[in-house]
Amino acid sequence: MPKLKLVQLPVPPPSVFAATGNVPLAAGSLAVSARTHGLEKRGLEIEVMDPTITDLEGDSQLADRIAKEEPEFVGFSLYLWNSERSLHLAREVKKRSPGTKILIGGPEVNPDNPFVLSETGYDIAVSGEAEQTFALLIDTLLKKEDPRLISNLSVRGKDGKMSAFSQEENASFPLTSYASPYLEGFVPVDPFRSTYLETVRGCRSQCTYCFYPKSSNVLRLLDIPETIRLLASLKDQGARELVFLDPTFNHRPGFEEFLDAIIEINSDRQMTMFAELRSEGITERLADKLALAGFNRVEIGMQSINKETLKRVKRYGSPEKVAEAAKMLTDRGVELLLDLIIGLPGDSPEDVLRGIDFFFERGLGEWVQVFPLSVLPGTAMRKDSDREGLVYLSKPPYRVIRTPSFSPEDLTETLFRSEDRLNRRLDESPRPYLVDPIPGMIDVFTFGTRGKSDKNGIEDFSRSGARHVSVWWKGEQLESSRKEFFSRLKLRLNRDPFAVTDLVLYPSEPFALSLITELIDEFSKVPPSYLSRTLAHRGENMLHRIVLVLNAESDFPLEWIEEVREYLPVFKEMNWAEAVRFAEGLGEEFPSARIVSDEFHPDAWKILSETADPESVTFSNRELEKRWCFEVLGYSEK
Repeated sequence: MPKLKLVQLPVPPPSVFAATGNVPLAAGSLAVSARTHGLEKRGLEIEVMDPTITDLEGDSQLADRIAKEEPEFVGFSLYLWNSERSLHLAREVKKRSPGTKILIGGPEVNPDNPFVLSETGYDIAVSGEAEQTFALLIDTLLKKEDPRLISNLSVRGKDGKMSAFSQEENASFPLTSYASPYLEGFVPVDPFRSTYLETVRGCRSQCTYCFYPKSSNVLRLLDIPETIRLLASLKDQGARELVFLDPTFNHRPGFEEFLDAIIEINSDRQMTMFAELRSEGITERLADKLALAGFNRVEIGMQSINKETLKRVKRYGSPEKVAEAAKMLTDRGVELLLDLIIGLPGDSPEDVLRGIDFFFERGLGEWVQVFPLSVLPGTAMRKDSDREGLVYLSKPPYRVIRTPSFSPEDLTETLFRSEDRLNRRLDESPRPYLVDPIPGMIDVFTFGTRGKSDKNGIEDFSRSGARHVSVWWKGEQLESSRKEFFSRLKLRLNRDPFAVTDLVLYPSEPFALSLITELIDEFSKVPPSYLSRTLAHRGENMLHRIVLVLNAESDFPLEWIEEVREYLPVFKEMNWAEAVRFAEGLGEEFPSARIVSDEFHPDAWKILSETADPESVTFSNRELEKRWCFEVLGYSEK
């Protein structure tokens, strides 16, 4: 019986316990299309890989799982955040199962994305909305026929190169053609994760930086009765937060009637909801209904305070209207995300700062998020990038690195000046994973104890690991075991090159700071990826992080510790009482705390959560670490 496996990898989070946002809606939609077109009845076995598996397993373990049973077909959904790792897994699956036909699709797969099209390991690339294309493709492959006449496809030739894409064809099928993956059982409803759904495809806005206009400016709707039937089912299955992926939620015709229907189905407010709105058309009446329906968070993109810039990028709109709509919603207790983009054509650094001031003057500063422009595949902005003078990274996150108005230094400085104005960091802080190892877990690797390596070190470091691991390097004099440790580290990085790795230095004596530089150089030998580029402007590597942990009994010179803190986060092992004593200064005046205890002390917990910088407190006990991440840092999926 032929088998199809569909894989969607998560957004790599800054912490083991942070939300991944991994809801395989695209993979599930393709599975539904295969079922709807009768491929199961012809013997095709379809599996959408469970996100609880793809979120936890490292590269080699996941490749083993995907290649097991040598499936006829494997499909990967490629997004900005997972494309490089997905392509790596495609190559690894091919090594394990050469006969498997590997298919890729998603927003990253476009004729204007040479990064993806130059990669190896897959056989066929599918562009655009793929439900109908995908089912036809699988049917054609099952019949052993040539797929090259199907629209929106690029096929790898015998010379190993990808062909030009076949004729482009925009999807026009009604959304009622295919049932929801939640209703068909391909995507589970998890009350501890957001539940993603689409009720509209196509977008009336033509913003040049956005991917949505590529599909169509004609809206295709899931009608109100079908949507309400879906919402009722999701509610019965335990959904707690609904995230509408509709490009512009309030552009749907009959929007007020749509809200009325949601209010009725969610009258008990069991479900909270999130959507992206345009400010135009938001009235006091609609703001009331959004709040009554359960929308406790919405996103409104102003993007720029400069009206000429808004025209240039075809965003249009009015900053005053954005502020007016935002005020209506906050008055009803709705939380906001108000977007400003750094680097839009026509903008200057001062425009970004004026945009922040504009919101502060209207009492909306706490909701502002500022981020650099990404020149995405499939967008009009990428097509016009040469004319606009945009220079950008050729690989994810495709961040702009120069414009006619922004030098590379201007882009970075504007981000930091924005943070100063907002008085908060705009990126998520990488949180080290400092828990103790426990039997059966594959997320903690240890090298050396008082300078002597464990007998099974090479085997341990070359075994499969989790998606996020910590590697402890212990010893009296780390330099003395440098050569052996570096060889073990290389084994680990080769085994799971896309695993987030916290390298934990745990010395008994001070070491030469040149060792830190050597470790950074060692990490630089690993090919860069989305995660290593994401915070490069800060000099931070989100994929490979280094942290120093001081033993509770250690007595290191304060001057040495302060010097290390110029380069690395430093944690000191403490008991609850010590952590409380230093609470206000943790991470600033004093090193951060690694609380070494398996016991829960509610009074100390309360003091630390209210007084300390929450990122300056970690735990050796993984249950306490998880609880802190969920309760104090708000890392739960909901």
